[in-house]
Amino acid sequence: MTREALLASWHDHLAQARRRSPHTVRAYCAVARRLLHRLDLESWDSVAALDTNALRGQLADRRAEGLSNASAARELSALKGFVGFAREQAGVPAAGAPRLRGPRIKKGLPRPVTPDEAVNLADTVHALAADEWIGARDRAVLLLLYGAGLRIAEALSLKLGDLPLGERLSVTGKGGKQRVVPILPIVAEAVADYAAKLPFLLDADDLLFRGARGGPLSQGMIQKVTARARVVLGLPATATPHALRHSFATHLLGAGADLRSLQELLGHASLGSTQIYTRVDAASLLETYRNAHPRESRD
Repeated sequence: MTREALLASWHDHLAQARRRSPHTVRAYCAVARRLLHRLDLESWDSVAALDTNALRGQLADRRAEGLSNASAARELSALKGFVGFAREQAGVPAAGAPRLRGPRIKKGLPRPVTPDEAVNLADTVHALAADEWIGARDRAVLLLLYGAGLRIAEALSLKLGDLPLGERLSVTGKGGKQRVVPILPIVAEAVADYAAKLPFLLDADDLLFRGARGGPLSQGMIQKVTARARVVLGLPATATPHALRHSFATHLLGAGADLRSLQELLGHASLGSTQIYTRVDAASLLETYRNAHPRESRD
């Protein structure tokens, strides 16, 4: 079996069985390719035979190239996943898989934007667009992120056949996990407005959001137009598309939503991932207190 055949199988497993995002698939395949070439491996048996020392050596080489702690942790996750997949293909028991801890990563709190900033971002990307339909497209995507708490990949996975949007939308998220999210009238109207202005003929199974030349819209383009809009609005670099999803969660929690409901809306696999928003909300309250309390303002 050739290396390219191994990589093709790994790619299909990630993209189809695991339903990972295109970005993750590319990154994990790049990690596997480096491992295969460095150790001259060309079969599932040879990959499955790798032990902890082999993975530690691969990671050490990458750290010598200047890999950060966060990147090293992601690289290790990809390595362990690839070796685990190889063991399945080779029929090797999973119990003996290599065990290796990655570097500790200090997680920072998400940086949400205010409700006004979220709406202003959506309106500004619309105003800055070269064509009216592109502006309507960018506004619709950002409102899906803020109004429904979608990930960018989830918003861009909408198909023409999903329209018209009703009060609820079924979304397939990470790991193929499905959830139902509420759709606000302003979000449904923005998506419908874009669809009415779309200059391309699409079938029901085609992706709804398209690039300027008619191909599927990329996440990078949404990040690019958001970056330009935040400069115009004077917002910090933390005002990214993904920050709109953080804002959705933080604002719902501040309005009284319980953590279990929020976990379902966000599609988090564990409650621990959702609990970080309690810290965000507490931090926001503290900042408001410091800015508004008479004694604090005099100090």
